Amino acid sequence: MTLLALGVNHKTAAVALREKMSFLPDSFEQAFHHLIQTTLVKSGVFLSTCNRTEFYLSAQNQSGLEKKLIQWLCEYCHLKPEELIKSLYWYYDDQAVEHLMRVASGLDSLILGEPQILGQIKKAFTQSQPHQIMCRDLKRLFQKSFSVAKRVRTETDIGVHAVSFAFAACSLARQIFESLSEVTVLLIGAGETIELMARHLFKHKVKRLIIANRTFENALCLGNDFGADVIRFEEIPSRLYEADITMSSTASQLPVIDKNMIKQALKKRRNQPMLFIDIAVPRDIEPEVGHVPNVYLYNIDDLQSIIERHLSHRKRAVFKAESIIKEESLNFISWVRSQSSSEMIREYRSKADQIRIALTEKALAAIKKGDNLEKTLYALTHKLTNQLIHAPTSSLKKAALDGDIERFKFLHESLEHSGLLHFKKQSTKKRHPN
Repeated sequence: MTLLALGVNHKTAAVALREKMSFLPDSFEQAFHHLIQTTLVKSGVFLSTCNRTEFYLSAQNQSGLEKKLIQWLCEYCHLKPEELIKSLYWYYDDQAVEHLMRVASGLDSLILGEPQILGQIKKAFTQSQPHQIMCRDLKRLFQKSFSVAKRVRTETDIGVHAVSFAFAACSLARQIFESLSEVTVLLIGAGETIELMARHLFKHKVKRLIIANRTFENALCLGNDFGADVIRFEEIPSRLYEADITMSSTASQLPVIDKNMIKQALKKRRNQPMLFIDIAVPRDIEPEVGHVPNVYLYNIDDLQSIIERHLSHRKRAVFKAESIIKEESLNFISWVRSQSSSEMIREYRSKADQIRIALTEKALAAIKKGDNLEKTLYALTHKLTNQLIHAPTSSLKKAALDGDIERFKFLHESLEHSGLLHFKKQSTKKRHPN
């Protein structure tokens, strides 16, 4: 069994590809069943966020595994192999362990050290479990990654100096408009990111705040906290003109705002400029909107340069965080190997015991039938010895024939430590009777 991590993120793929690979929580079961029918994957966790889609899998060792997984992704996400392969990354076993710990700790995020990713990983892990029997190593890996992320956040400054998409979006708005106290902002959505935006805007005394959400009650709840006007989702096209700035972050699979809506809004505004900040994946606002005169459209990738300005303190903590992750990943890998060796030893002892019992029962049956006792005992020990030493002696011979000096030395030392080679030199010349 091997552990494998593969996926795309903000570093390897543009938002256009990432939105094609996004997975909604309620589609996980269908996707996973489709995957196990295509490959020898036994269990897995799907992580789908604005900035990444990753698959953490346990699978049987098999030739052509990567090819099968690429084929599955292309079929399921309606992608062409050439557009996927150049953006896809792969990590196996030790590297997969370290990668997940880095992701959970926020070291691989667009916003260095951002805490939301840990909650997203925990949620993905929880949602994956009811649909499968998760293998021990994969389950333990995620649980270990949660504790490692907590340790990184506790022992380093990776989480200091608040930066987030919400913070970056509001910073961008303040750069374009001299004062937020003179503008009206429309927030579309009612999730964690929209709530953070509302807090930032409220702090900077925005003139007017409007909130729209598909679930009207959620919008009302959020609006009450910040004194915002609340409108119904279907009112967005007719009320869009009221907003100088529109920030959107929903889980919609289709655009919420299109080019025609914008043109109608601009007519009512007499072409006064409009700023749109879309941090949803898939995107909430049609990309073509950015080509409309007097409209400024920014998506999640455009916020990168703003975020970079606020990360100098966090970057100083990376070295220590990486050291913690290296230490913890080595500890986890050692645990996996110790478990594997323990299982192998148990299996070997069990098999040896089965051989002993079978040969003993056969010898007792022969004695009961009147066979010579001494001859039967010699035959028993001879057969038992042959069966137990067959595998190691065959491996020793093969290592010698292959010229594999390291493996030959290891096997030779193992036999010496067992006392078998020494015993052979001191063994009696007496042979069993004919």
